[in-house]
Amino acid sequence: MKHTIRDLKRVSRSRTPYRAKQWFKWLSPGLSLKRWLVVSAAGMVLALLGIAIWTKLTPVYYLLQFVEVALTTIATRIPNYISGPLVVISGILLLLWGQTRTMGSIHDALKPEDNGELIDALMERRRLHRGPHIVALGGGTGLSTLLRGIKTYSANITAVVTVADDGGSSGRLRREIGVLPPGDIRNCLAALADEETLLAELFQYRFQGGTGLSGHSFGNLFLAAMADITGDLEQAVVASSQVLAVRGEVLPATLTDVTLWAELADGRRIQGESSITEARGKIMRLGCLPERPVPLPRVLEAIAQAEVIVIGPGSLYTSVIPNLLVPDIVEAIANSSAQRLYVCNIMTEPGETDGYTVSDHILAIDRACGDRRIFDGVVVQKTKPSARALIRYAQKQSHPVDLDLDVVERLGRQVVLANIMSEDPQSGMVRHDSLKLARTLAQQFSGKR
Repeated sequence: MKHTIRDLKRVSRSRTPYRAKQWFKWLSPGLSLKRWLVVSAAGMVLALLGIAIWTKLTPVYYLLQFVEVALTTIATRIPNYISGPLVVISGILLLLWGQTRTMGSIHDALKPEDNGELIDALMERRRLHRGPHIVALGGGTGLSTLLRGIKTYSANITAVVTVADDGGSSGRLRREIGVLPPGDIRNCLAALADEETLLAELFQYRFQGGTGLSGHSFGNLFLAAMADITGDLEQAVVASSQVLAVRGEVLPATLTDVTLWAELADGRRIQGESSITEARGKIMRLGCLPERPVPLPRVLEAIAQAEVIVIGPGSLYTSVIPNLLVPDIVEAIANSSAQRLYVCNIMTEPGETDGYTVSDHILAIDRACGDRRIFDGVVVQKTKPSARALIRYAQKQSHPVDLDLDVVERLGRQVVLANIMSEDPQSGMVRHDSLKLARTLAQQFSGKR
């Protein structure tokens, strides 16, 4: 007979040592369970006493009389050294049986989706909700990559996402129905959700055919519809977060309809986020219309409460800096006492950061913030990609971002060198590794709390 892994897990959990270990976990401090059981028991005792007083103690008198007769009969017919332990054991067995059935019913009602133990899920939830308050700013795939890893260390996460995108499905929805671009928000919601759930997969589903539907993702259409129903994108994101049961929250940096512009070294002025990269020029200045977009109030609250602020990773000029074109956000980060870190890109991006070093990335952010220093340290990939990957990227005019350590130190930034990269052995594609990056960041802020 063949057994599935789930069947084997179920058999292993029936073993007495395992069950005993799981029961002891319920005694762990901080679960907020034992205190409420005691409160419930005290409430029951008080209620019974109240009823007894109300009825002039008549039921209590007869109950005590019955107990006295029963105990006297047992004690006279069975020696106390036998009857006593029997009664104690019977009471303990009844107590354990009742509690087991109670917890079993609760477990069946709230069974974790991975078929795990309820106590383990409760302890994991307690650990995550005790994690640091983290604010992460960015957009594109970089921010969602970060969130996918950092959610394993804390549930107190606020992702602040740019709304300057005007390409792809988001751009089409923006032009056709006037909704703020939902693509980056969708990616972050999916990253913070339980990725094993069908709903998260559905949210990321992209239509491959159909008149008008091709290229759109279901999540973008869902957010656009919810924005129309609820009145704005903020409420749409809140409703979607509840559907996906995300850890933390995702917020647009602003509800203003923002359009990016860039001045290039050759004198051109390019308007539109997607057009800036396609122009393939050296970016000298980046701005937006309107010039001073109003931030979401909840974004400023989250920054004020943050213990850790992470900027990036992501496209420097089209994902990271657009959030910093909101002056009040820059002001809030600059005044924050949180630990502030910037995660530098691994490779340069054609049309945005050709030939950039780590210090060039830092200086670009400083200029966008009016020469205000809004982060204290920069996380940099420790080693270069493989020769195969370097050749592949060189064909696209992309190269590793070199660390000019002396210049970075003169800029007053601490450098955190770590292996935060993953490389596809088949394609040679290089990306930030979610878990490695999250572990590196956790090591940085764990000693600062």
